[in-house]
Amino acid sequence: MKFSRERFQNGSLRRVPRKTGPDVWEFRYRDHSKPGLPMRQVTLSTVEYQTETAARRALQALLLKINGSEAYIAQRSPTFGTVLDKFITDERLKEIKAQRPGETVDDGLKFSTTVGYLSVIKVHLRPAWSKVILTDIKPLEVQEWLKQLNLSKKTKQNIKAAFHRMLELSMLWGLLPAQRNPLSLVEIKGGTTRPRRKKFILTPEQFQQLCNLLEEPYRTMVIIAMCLGLRVSEILALKWPDFDFEEGTLMITRGTVHGRIGRVKTEYSEDEMPLDPAFAHIIQKWRMQCPASEGRWVFPNPNTGGVWHSSVLQGDILVPAGKKIGVLRLGWHTFRHSYRSLLDACGAPIGVQQKLMRHAQVSTTMKYGDAYMGEKRKAHSAVVQMVLPTNAATETERSVSA
Repeated sequence: MKFSRERFQNGSLRRVPRKTGPDVWEFRYRDHSKPGLPMRQVTLSTVEYQTETAARRALQALLLKINGSEAYIAQRSPTFGTVLDKFITDERLKEIKAQRPGETVDDGLKFSTTVGYLSVIKVHLRPAWSKVILTDIKPLEVQEWLKQLNLSKKTKQNIKAAFHRMLELSMLWGLLPAQRNPLSLVEIKGGTTRPRRKKFILTPEQFQQLCNLLEEPYRTMVIIAMCLGLRVSEILALKWPDFDFEEGTLMITRGTVHGRIGRVKTEYSEDEMPLDPAFAHIIQKWRMQCPASEGRWVFPNPNTGGVWHSSVLQGDILVPAGKKIGVLRLGWHTFRHSYRSLLDACGAPIGVQQKLMRHAQVSTTMKYGDAYMGEKRKAHSAVVQMVLPTNAATETERSVSA
């Protein structure tokens, strides 16, 4: 379909002074979806968009919406910046980021995901690619660009994933032909090298030492982390109605990141967990001491009445306590790794471990934890006894006893 210049709306943009406060940009256009083609108006801040060029760039996503993708392409060559602007608008990224701690987010992207997208767009994608026409984006150029970034491999993979997502949306919105995503050809071959940090797991003895050092509510927090393997975001978002002490269950339905309340990490994370009677007794004992809060939080922050920030607890409580028992860089995820290792040590089937860890794939569960030295030694000795000749095993036993 061919679109004439008259059918494409560029709208009118002008700078309008206000009696109080800074000037604003007024953008006016006709609404062809309504009888009589009424005029509509959008107002932009001159503080945020200081030049007319900046304001018009911000309006590209709106022009795409009011004209349709075919008309837009017929009159313009869509740039990658148009896709970024439309994505930010459609997903309400700025609104989500502006939400204050304590607010509950039930729809849209998670707060942490939103912050991640906005950071990648602002720091990497927009400066390098916003003015590039979509059809001019070539995989080799993207790969060379990523190669020259002095970043870790994981960070480059995150940038590539965001770039890939934007091109997928470009095809969905009709700005690019539906085809194989060019970013699928891009390989991340390297980055700044970092020493791989060995997974650390706590032994039951170390955990008991830690509990003896901690006061409430931190002691109960780490007991939940070690006995249920919950993520800290889930622990800090627990409410008393989540517990059913008569049935012996706990329902995990929400998490908190940077003080914002939202859904759990994945759909598989939302699940019912069993409560051992001895463990439930500890939780009920804390309930008798727990300060009342409007949100009925299991761990209300005494300063705000809302939820805690995990980074504060880790830096002020966990790390110092860990050093006292000889554990450097003790973190919340240490308990989740240790929980998986304990499940392995007690002989829980891998399928049961997956369900208790609330992972979508068994392969993810297998990446958690490590085998305790006692378990490895036991397994090693069993293999030795099976494969060595009987006289060799007997000689070993004699030499050890001697």
